This record gives sequence, structure tokens and C-alpha cells, in this order.
Amino acid sequence: MMDFSAISNLLAPRSVAVIGASSDPARIGGRPIATMLAAGFQGRILPVNPTRDTIQGLPCYPSVSALPETPDAALIAVAARDVAGVVEDLGRRGCKTATLFSSGFAEAGEAGRQEQERILTIARGYGMRILGPNTLGAFNANHRYFGTFSSSLENGLPLPGNIGIASQSGAFGAHLAVIARDRGLGASVLIATGNEADITVGEAIGWMAQCDEIDVICAYLEGINAPRSLLEGLDAARVARKPVIVFKAGRSAIGAHAAASHTASLTGDALVADTVLRAHGAILVRDSEQLMDVAYVAHQRIQPRSATLGFVTVSGGAGIVASDEAEAIGFAMPPMPAAAQTELKALMPISTPTNPLDCTAQALNQPDLFERFTRAALEKGAYGAVICFMTYVAGSPSLAPTILKSMAPLRRDFPDRLIVICAVGSNEVMHDYEKAGFLVFTDPSRAVRALHAVSGLDAAFALPPPVPPLPLQTPALPDRTPDEAEAKRLLIGAGIVTASESTATTAEEAIRAAGQIGYPVVMKVLSPDILHKSDIGGVKLDIRDPDGVQSAFAAIMASVAEEAPDARVTGVLVARQMTGGVECFMGISRDPTFGPVAVFGLGGIFVEILKDVAVRQCPFDEAAAREMILSIRAAAILKGARSRPPADVVALAAMLSRLSRFAIAAGPGLRSVDLNPVLAMPQGQGAFALDAVLEIAGAATAGGH
Repeated sequence: MMDFSAISNLLAPRSVAVIGASSDPARIGGRPIATMLAAGFQGRILPVNPTRDTIQGLPCYPSVSALPETPDAALIAVAARDVAGVVEDLGRRGCKTATLFSSGFAEAGEAGRQEQERILTIARGYGMRILGPNTLGAFNANHRYFGTFSSSLENGLPLPGNIGIASQSGAFGAHLAVIARDRGLGASVLIATGNEADITVGEAIGWMAQCDEIDVICAYLEGINAPRSLLEGLDAARVARKPVIVFKAGRSAIGAHAAASHTASLTGDALVADTVLRAHGAILVRDSEQLMDVAYVAHQRIQPRSATLGFVTVSGGAGIVASDEAEAIGFAMPPMPAAAQTELKALMPISTPTNPLDCTAQALNQPDLFERFTRAALEKGAYGAVICFMTYVAGSPSLAPTILKSMAPLRRDFPDRLIVICAVGSNEVMHDYEKAGFLVFTDPSRAVRALHAVSGLDAAFALPPPVPPLPLQTPALPDRTPDEAEAKRLLIGAGIVTASESTATTAEEAIRAAGQIGYPVVMKVLSPDILHKSDIGGVKLDIRDPDGVQSAFAAIMASVAEEAPDARVTGVLVARQMTGGVECFMGISRDPTFGPVAVFGLGGIFVEILKDVAVRQCPFDEAAAREMILSIRAAAILKGARSRPPADVVALAAMLSRLSRFAIAAGPGLRSVDLNPVLAMPQGQGAFALDAVLEIAGAATAGGH
């Protein structure tokens, strides 16, 4: 595990040097000084500028070497051409962290990238950590430290609080901080990583995971430059039981080689990233509004043990809206117990106390109904989260004090539950509910989504981290893409089960092989140059006797000679024809960021059209494989839908796990694997890979179909 404390000086320095300091508070070299002075930073600010004796009322020094002490941190606001010399000077003085505001490096082209690498080499030689370059900087409002030139601070400083923001984009990170401040949330820490020459978003997350002052972490990603540090940061947050809410932009499709691999065409940068990040505990959101909604709920540090929702309302329509949203995202809304429904019905005969619990507009005349129905939902329904839809009633200046007085004890009596007041009213009235410990939303659907994101955290944090299975012995991959028979021999060595089969180069050999295997058989051309065999007449099914074998052999060879005259043909594959199971698909694709990932789905339209697949980073054990298999939408077919026998999911999971281990053992020489179809026989009868395509990096694709 990485030592995230190494960047602590970046966020809580006792002294900070500002190289390129300016007397103008509006300039990049002047804004951090002005902000820290206004905020009351308790550390020492050391301006460096050879043309000034004082800057903004502080003594100014002509050079780093002239500083009266070694600073804990440095802010560098000089031209790109001068940065290397400044970093060298800071390194000699023993400064351990530096923020490079300067731009014109990797983001500007190859020459800039090389200069960035030179600066990083200098810094590493002195054990110095670098934030940036091309960064807006960082701040820690809890320590009144503002190592940033963001103009967003002109409109008000961040509020002290327990939310941290890590962002690759400085401007967007500051935008999120402003949204939090204007919403009354204490987003006290911002780390904008810029070019990520050294310090990454993953390290920023890891530091916040270990910081006692931060309980909720928000992250904005555009790309994943350092997957290891990102996943270790997420793991550190999970161990610390701190939610990480991730907004990832740049959801592009995978590269051009996807067309050659069916597996790769089913995955993609966005799908793989989402899957891997979720596996390490991230809560994924699609926009800044949802990110702040989830952070708002999470900042209360309440993680209910029951991931269920109760909805108390004065409006049947609002109950329908909330129920629709909950069903769409899989947030359970179980009904109230029958006895509790009877009690509530006696209390208000025209109510509908199931779930949603509609206490009707009678609450206008009996404000205590809100409290009694909500208490029943919390106590007898035992919901982990409850939304009280009170609309303008709760915001009414005449009713709000009575409602708040009645409802306030619920927050004390149920400290382990999330309770939302869904209402509209003045900021002052709504703030009174928040001061009493309630969450406040105006829109029920937004409330449902945010509560759902947080409600599953307790169970997720309780899960032990996955232990990757031991890798297989490294297989000897060929230097070219193999034909189907060769591909299967490699996979059999990894424990992948195939149907009985044999290769043949003549019709006579094919007849002998069919006799040994047993009829009926399938015959397929073997060629490392032909991907879709059936498209050119290279596959013959349901062959039941020697004459059929002879005819099939001749027909395959003639068809291939006509349709693919330049293809290398090594013979035919004779295989037992298997029927009676469920056709599945599984494969491996090498993601450019996270390495080998496995994909599983059912065959036919489920893969080709519906793309109903599950994806997971390799390697994983059989338990994880089973979970992956049963997570697809069409899993009911494997469980035995419509009187069909259940499929052998145990055998499928064993094969999928072994395939994931094979992918790791094979190393970067393996680009992709397609097993299509894999026939899952009825329970206890096994699973068999009937076709296989292996794509070797840098080689032409072959085998398959």
C-alpha cells in the first residue's frame, strides 16, 4: 500500500514559499498570498521575487537560497522555462512538496512533455513531491491554507467541513467547491492534480482517506493515468469506511482493435472503468448535481444497516414518482408489516399505509400525523431511509414551527437512519430543518437516488477485500495467432473444458476421428487466417456417418479454396456435436488501463444485440465468477426458467475463473480470447467451450465460428 502521508505538507504546511510572488492580488503569484492573509493562515508565507523588498506587507526574498528557513511547501508561479531551476533550488534547500502553477508542459506537446520529465527527474533526486504542473493548486480550509490562484475564492471562502474534492481539472474542481459552498456544504479540501506528472488523483483520495478531518471524498476524473494509485486510494477509503463519489468524464469507446475481437466490442473504456471502480468501492455519478446530492447525504456519516426505503407522503402522486425511481434503480421499498398498517388505518381511515405511506392532506389539519406515520415507518417498518414528502406544507411559515417541533425527536430517537424532509419553502425555514438534523430535498427522485447511493455503504464496507487467486503457470504463447485447435490446446492446459475433438488433414483421418468420437459430429476448417468460418462454408453440422464425413470434408475444402484462396489451411477439426444446454459467451479483452478483463453473457441475441454482459477485472475466484454470471439480466435462463433444467453454473464459474487466471498468466502477449459458444449443460453435467479464438498481440486474428 502506498504511503499517502508523503503529501501531507501539500495540504497543511507550517510555511510556504511563493516563487514568482506578486504584489497584485489578481495575478497568479499574488492571489494565494492575498487569500491566505485574508483567511488568517497561521503558518509563515515567504514571498520570493528578486525585484521586490516587500509583497503585500510581507518581507520578500530575492531567491530560494536567501529564504530564512526551509519551507514545508512551495508555490511556483514562474515561466515554464524557469521552473527547472526553481525546483533544483528548492530541492537543495530540502523542500519536500511543490505546486507548479506554471503551464506549457505535457499539455503543450512533445517538447513540453520532455521538459516535464526533466523537472520530475530533478524533483525525485531530492525526494520532492510535485503537484501539477498546469494545476490550479490545492487548499485546506480547515487549516486556512490556500495554495491556489482560483478566482472562485473572491466570492467567499470554502466552509470548514468534512468533504474533500480531488480533481484532475482545476477549474471544474473549483466549480464543485463553489457549488458545495453555495449549498452550505463544508468542502474544506480541494486538490487539483493538473498534468499529474507526480501526484495523482488516486494519491489525493488516499490522503483524504487517512485524514481525520475528511469523511466524504468527491473525485472528478477525465482519464486514468495511474490505475494502481487510484485503486489503492479507493481501497484505503473503503478500509477507512469513507465513501468516494466519482464523476468520470470522457466515456469514449475502446480502440480500433475492438473490431477484431468480439469480446473487446462488448466492453469499452467506460464500461471497464465503471466496473473496476465500483469493485473498489466507488459510487459513480453522471453529473455534478448528483455528486453533490450524494455528498450532502453522506456528510451526515449515517450508514444505515438496512438498504430499504420508506416514503411518507401527503400526495399519492409523489409516492408514485418515488416508487418509479426506486424500482428503476433497484432501491427496495418493502411494504409495512400488516399489524402496523392496521394501526395506521385506525389512526387515519382514509390513509394508504402500505409503502408509500399516504397520510393524505388531512395532515394540514393534524400536523402530528407526519410524525406518527414517519415514526411507524422507522420503528415498525425498520426502513434504513425514510423520505417525508411534505411539499409546501412543511415550508409554510404558519405550520413549519409546529411540524418541526413534532418531527425533531425522530432525529434523536433514530440516529442510525437517514431522514429526508422533501419540501419547498424559504431558505430560512428549510435551514431550520437541516439544523435539526434532517436532510432537505425539493425533488423526490433526486432524494431517492442520493439515499440509494449511501444506503448500501454499510454492507459494502463490511465485505472483506477480494483475495486474487494464485495465477497459473505462465503459458508459452505462440508468436502468431493460433488456429482453433492450437488455441484450445493452450486453454485445456489452463483447465478449460472442451468437447471431444480431433484434427485431421485428410478425409480418411476425419472418418477415423469421427468413429472414435462418436456420431453425430461437427466439422470445421482449421486456419489461422479465417475468423468467421461459417460465413465461407467452413462449418458442417449434424454429420452422422462416414459418408457424411467424406462429403463434408470435400465441401469444406472446396468452399474455402473458392472463398478464401490465400488462407493457410491446416486441416479440419472434428468434434462431438453437443446439444441440450444453454449457449453462453465468455472472453478476455486487454483494457489499455486496467489490463485483462473478463466478460460473460448468454449467446445469441443476448450478446449480439442486447449486450447483456457482465465485466470484471482479472483475476478472480469461482465465487466472484458465480456472482458475475448471475448478475446479467438474463440470469433466470441459467437458473431454469419456464420448466427448463437449471444450468451448471458451478462448472461455468470454474471455467470463467480459470480463464481469468489464464489471462493474467499469459501476460501482455495475449490481446483477447473469445469462447463462443460455451455450452452450459444441465446442473451437474459440466460446461464445454465449443469454439475458441485467441488473438496474439501484433498478430492477425484467426480461429473461431
